[in-house]
Amino acid sequence: MAAIINPWEMATCLSTIDVHKERLMSEMMKAVRLHAFGGPEVLRYEDAPRPALAAGEVLVRVHAIGLNPPDWYLRDGYRSLPPDWHPNPTFPLILGSDVSGVVAAVAQGVEGFSVGDEVYAMVRFPDDVMEGSKAYAEYVSVPASHLARKPDGLDHIQAAGAPMSLLTAWQFLIALGHDAPNPFQSFPHAPVPLEGKTVLVNGAGGGVGHLAVQLATWQGARVIAVASGYHEKLMAEFGVDQFIDYAKTAADEVVRDVDVVLDTVGGAETGRFLRTLKRGGALFPVYPLGFTGQGDAEALGITVSTTQVRSNGAQLTQAARLLEEGRVRVVIDSTFPLAEAARAHERAARGNIQGKIVLTVV
Repeated sequence: MAAIINPWEMATCLSTIDVHKERLMSEMMKAVRLHAFGGPEVLRYEDAPRPALAAGEVLVRVHAIGLNPPDWYLRDGYRSLPPDWHPNPTFPLILGSDVSGVVAAVAQGVEGFSVGDEVYAMVRFPDDVMEGSKAYAEYVSVPASHLARKPDGLDHIQAAGAPMSLLTAWQFLIALGHDAPNPFQSFPHAPVPLEGKTVLVNGAGGGVGHLAVQLATWQGARVIAVASGYHEKLMAEFGVDQFIDYAKTAADEVVRDVDVVLDTVGGAETGRFLRTLKRGGALFPVYPLGFTGQGDAEALGITVSTTQVRSNGAQLTQAARLLEEGRVRVVIDSTFPLAEAARAHERAARGNIQGKIVLTVV
């Protein structure tokens, strides 16, 4: 004899299933994850668990994500680094560190942020650099100390393009802002006062470069911008004092008596800028690996110094004022939906980026 199902029991059962499904869905999000190292094609847009909040953290509903070189370095397994520096992460992992969005939840004890606040941040960098800082997602948990209010007047795309590049330029040129050990040298990096000085920025059209040019100008420096001719018009808008198209002229052959060189390209070729500097000057390579000219620098009386950019919400709060006032502007090269992160990485691989590439989240 067939069992008779009570309609009320069936309704209750279906309701329970719906509630369970809704709860399960509320604990998930869309993210771009990496299951193995490789080219842009290894980036997968898929479901992932929504992050849980730990003490001192804020949950951010992400609206935009800024791309940075560490994203594609990690995606590729940091193959450009020495073998003993290669990461051994637990897959799957989520790339990215720069976000702009809205506060969705606040852990107990966190002060200064409330649900609904518009915020921006560089998340857990470099602490999670080898495991991914988890920004390529609809939600990300952020230590409150890494977070700042989004600058008024900037949309989320512009704000997401700022954090790592702006903090890099700030910590090299304005104030270091932390006392963490320097992984590249035995002494802490020390910015020098820029007012009245001549500053050369190599790679001036890129993410760090275009912000460094503006910060140096704000500080009252005479600025020489070195980039491809594609960026000349933008540099004129920023009011640089001299522009050098590296495809036509080698800056190290025509420039002399510079006080500070910020080389955002760096690497083995950064040593050529030693001849542009006056005695007592400073060479700041953003990417110091491969530089072998320390002996030459000492003989010329030049300080060579670098640092590792670190998350710093207080500095982003300071910089927000400049962004709000229009003294510093974030230039956007291109935008892509989060689901098309692979295309964004392909754009980065083509080079000659003006400003920042940003992912958007619906």
